[in-house]
Amino acid sequence: MRPFSRIGAAAIAIGVFVIDRWSKMMILSHVGPDSVKTVIPGFFNLVRSENPGVAFGMFSDTSSTWHTPMLVLFSIVAILVLAAMLWKIDKLDRMSAIALSLIFGGAVGNFYDRASVGAVTDFLDFYLGTHHWYIFNLADSAICVGAGLLLLSMYFTRSHVEAKV
Repeated sequence: MRPFSRIGAAAIAIGVFVIDRWSKMMILSHVGPDSVKTVIPGFFNLVRSENPGVAFGMFSDTSSTWHTPMLVLFSIVAILVLAAMLWKIDKLDRMSAIALSLIFGGAVGNFYDRASVGAVTDFLDFYLGTHHWYIFNLADSAICVGAGLLLLSMYFTRSHVEAKV
C-alpha cells in the first residue's frame, strides 16, 4: 500500500481547522452566551461555552496571569512535535498518518482560539437526563478520533509484528 502523502495529511489538517473555525463562528453568531438550543431533547443541545482551560475544563479555575501564556506555549510545543512527526510521514503507516493529521488540525483549531481570545469555544452538549458530558467542539472531536486511530494503529501494528514472529 502506498504511504500517505504530506499533501493528504495537510488536506485533512486544513479541513479539520476550517470546519472547526466555521462551526465556532456559527455558534458565536447564532447562540447567545447564556442560551441553550435543544437539538435532540433529552440527549443533545447546542450551547456556547468559553473554556479557558484545557480538555474537560482542567485548569479553567486558575487565576494566575501566566495561565493563558503557558497554555499557548504548551500548544505551540505540541503543534511543533506533531508537525515534526507529520514531516516524516513516509515512516508512518496510513492509519497513524491520518490520526496525526486529525490531531494536528484539532490542535491548531483550539490553539487559534486560545491565542486570539484566551479561551476555546465549546458548544456540543451531550447528556442523558441530568448527566451531562463535558461540553466540547469539533477540534476536540478530531483530536479524540485521531487518538483512537493511533491506538488502533498501534494495536494492529503490534498484532502484525507478533504474527510474523
